Amino acid sequence: MTHGSALLEKLGDRLAGLRGRLTADAGMDKITWFRAGGEADAIFQPQDEEDLATFLRAVPEEIPVTVVGIGSNLLVRDGGIRGFVVRLSAKGFGDAEVISPTRIRAGAAIPDKRLAAVALEAGIGGFHFYHGIPGGLGGALRMNAGANGVETRERVVEVRALDRKGDLHVFSNAQMGYSYRHSDAAPDLIFTSAVLEGYPEERDAIRAAMDAVQHHRETVQPIREKTGGSTFKNPEGTSAWKEIDKAGCRGLMIGGAQMSPMHCNFMINTGTATGFDLEYLSETVRARVLENSGIRLEWEIKRIGEFRPGHAVDPFLGQML
Repeated sequence: MTHGSALLEKLGDRLAGLRGRLTADAGMDKITWFRAGGEADAIFQPQDEEDLATFLRAVPEEIPVTVVGIGSNLLVRDGGIRGFVVRLSAKGFGDAEVISPTRIRAGAAIPDKRLAAVALEAGIGGFHFYHGIPGGLGGALRMNAGANGVETRERVVEVRALDRKGDLHVFSNAQMGYSYRHSDAAPDLIFTSAVLEGYPEERDAIRAAMDAVQHHRETVQPIREKTGGSTFKNPEGTSAWKEIDKAGCRGLMIGGAQMSPMHCNFMINTGTATGFDLEYLSETVRARVLENSGIRLEWEIKRIGEFRPGHAVDPFLGQML
């Protein structure tokens, strides 16, 4: 019996009241933009917030629950993910509603690019930067995603989330504890929606800003490759790509994984990369940058799951100068 089948059989009737979709032994390579990684024991796609709360109350707390978004900023290891993966459905969590001349209520599964389009249609400025972020709102809320000099924390009014027990919480901007590519939100929280605020702006000005974002991405980023976006956070006082370039890692390739020759802070799957290839390449880059400049690059991409036996990857390849 597979891991997933055993898990669903173990829980049996506890899951009977769910309205969402349960899938055992689900390949994460079909979800991640890297198109690599092992299987999750099971994936649950809740129909709505109430369905998600029912699921969280039904699953014993000793069984891991891992949340993923649309898979853009995610590296899944080849050994797969134990327990459940929760992936919010577009139908239940992907809508956006304009609730005032400057505010939007949006579900956590809405793609950032779609959120920018909703703001454009409503004549609400300040959301153009989302046009260039390849992710969903849930991930943006979690990591304070930003681009073109604007960050998510500048737009957040309040965030709705469920904890591991299925209890609802509503957080203010201040309670989210935002900093650069980070929030203080507890790891077990699952964001379901948020109220965001911009400012009145002419549609032509918003459209021009979005076009500038798109032009920038097409010019300097490998957006048509299998990539997870920026691999590392920018260190204080410099850019990750500059340090990677100085360490001689532009275009560096291990297996089917490569640091993009176009933008060397973007890692790409050239077609055959495994989760191991991608993580080993990244840790090789971290080790070389550490040796070259003394800078310890921090991951921006989220890594989840277990290593395949015999294929663990140590941080900085074990090199800690």
